[in-house]
Amino acid sequence: MFKGMDNMEVTLQMLLIVCPMVFLAGFIDAAAGGGGLISLPAYFLAGLPAHTAIATNKLSSSLGTVAAALRFYRNRLMQKDVVILGIVCALSGSAIGSNLSLMASENLIQLIMIPLLPFVAYYVLRGKGLKEHAGEHEVSRRRVLTVTALSAFVVGIYDGFYGPGTGTFLILLFTSLAHMDVRMASGNAKMLNLASNVMSLTVFLLNGKVLFALGIPAALCSIAGNYLGSGVVLKNGLRAVRPIIIIVLAILFVRLISELL
Repeated sequence: MFKGMDNMEVTLQMLLIVCPMVFLAGFIDAAAGGGGLISLPAYFLAGLPAHTAIATNKLSSSLGTVAAALRFYRNRLMQKDVVILGIVCALSGSAIGSNLSLMASENLIQLIMIPLLPFVAYYVLRGKGLKEHAGEHEVSRRRVLTVTALSAFVVGIYDGFYGPGTGTFLILLFTSLAHMDVRMASGNAKMLNLASNVMSLTVFLLNGKVLFALGIPAALCSIAGNYLGSGVVLKNGLRAVRPIIIIVLAILFVRLISELL
């Protein structure tokens, strides 16, 4: 057993629950977003308190996202002006969301998660139906940047407060409102997601909420999953993960409701 922050013990059982699910989450998240729907419930299933689970999930997902973002960058699947503007807005939103999360009680977070999870899952599952070519209509650069700024700020708040589905929300907004090619939208979204993850992780680190003894091994699994997942962006094989997401959500629902009763 290892000692993490707040002297919480990390057992082999916790590692066996979290690490495989975080690997799968990284694979899914790199390809189309929504990996948090698997990774965050994994931390809850391992028995972590709400704040610690969210904070430790930020550590593993942030490091994993770096691997995917680098791969997108090497393949030139991102736009500099979109990324720079989006990062500024995402950081601002994420800082607000993370502080709101820290001010909320753990029971309140759980109460919010219960109705929020099906909403997130709906868009994640719907987002898997994204077309390879988002649209044929040309839009002005001004509209693209406006959509980027608003999307990054609002989704950044959500990401800082909770997180799962952030990348998918950004991809949906970029493809539907800015008419980006879905592969380019994925690359841009990955960079913005990384920025908001880093900001919210910093807030949690400063408040001593990260369980390193569990988060570091999980981060290694997340890096591996993200690297592999980024190589199969938007391929049909991802349809196989939908039943897994539904099963994980169902398990989390049961756990959250049982803890509140």
